[in-house]
Amino acid sequence: MNLALAGDILAAGQDAHCQLLRFRAHQQKGSKAEKAGSREQGPRPRKGAAPEEKKWGAETHRDGAELKVENLKAVQTDFGLQKDILQKVVCFNHDNTLIATGGTDGHIRVWKVPSLEKVLEFKAHEDEIEDLTLGPDGKLVTVGRDRKAFVWQKDQLVTQLHWQENGPSFSNTPYRYRACRFGQVPDQPCGLRLFTVQIPQKHLQQHPPCYLTAWDTSTFLPLRTKSCGHEVISCLSVSESGTFLGLGTVTGSVAIYIAFSLQRLYYVRESHSFVVTDVVFLPEKGRGPELLGSHETALFSVAADSRCQLHLLPSRRSVPVWLLLLLCVGLIVMTILLLQSAFPGFL
Repeated sequence: MNLALAGDILAAGQDAHCQLLRFRAHQQKGSKAEKAGSREQGPRPRKGAAPEEKKWGAETHRDGAELKVENLKAVQTDFGLQKDILQKVVCFNHDNTLIATGGTDGHIRVWKVPSLEKVLEFKAHEDEIEDLTLGPDGKLVTVGRDRKAFVWQKDQLVTQLHWQENGPSFSNTPYRYRACRFGQVPDQPCGLRLFTVQIPQKHLQQHPPCYLTAWDTSTFLPLRTKSCGHEVISCLSVSESGTFLGLGTVTGSVAIYIAFSLQRLYYVRESHSFVVTDVVFLPEKGRGPELLGSHETALFSVAADSRCQLHLLPSRRSVPVWLLLLLCVGLIVMTILLLQSAFPGFL
């Protein structure tokens, strides 16, 4: 139902439990005998076969990648009512040594990786945990169905987020927090931002807008808030550099926003036929740039329709500053010449 990935370790929620899996990939190559047998015993080309067909048969081989999955550990992470018991979210910390889990009982539990030894547990919300995120400074942000969002330092409450009081002026429609994510500030290695999504508490016929908010992590006051449409948001993701935000909706739409201004750059309406359960950006390190090619970023989306899709954002073309200055100078010169021809003796 939920998962988090850190290197080759995957933390997956299975009902009320969290399962740690390790993936190992290696190149699988057939033996020389297998290759010789495949050439000798393979299908013989028919008489008169085209050269391309003969070549295709001669190049058939069994080489490929093999992925091995190892079960590391499993532990029960939620202890709510028996009929509603469920882990709803799992998240790694910045150095992948810990995971935090939350579920229907409103408790946050922190576990060591890969032993899954519990190191912390506390009651965070009176209702279900909707989402959580761990910051590099040890802070933990949690949002729940009780319409509250808290900032914690371990199990000590630091502050509560007050979006409704500081948000845009709108009707008295009650909102609740749906998702939260920490993200880096581009070009600032130590800079950090918090991003949250607010959705209407109840489904109304008028479909009030949802909102995307960026928070200052020193004061935890909202820096800017913008509407992200009338479709109910289901998930949020931040790119590795903190430049882009990815959103999925319950109606299957997918969008990419610029984190600095919260401006929408990409949108596909109903890309999936049902609710988008998660979105994640392609890594920006390692082989990421090679796979991106001429695109600026790539976002993967998965949904309840059992489909995974790749969304590519083309590189935005920027005009050099020197060219803008040259155009301005040219416009000024042309204006002066036109005025001189229209009004002789103007200069």
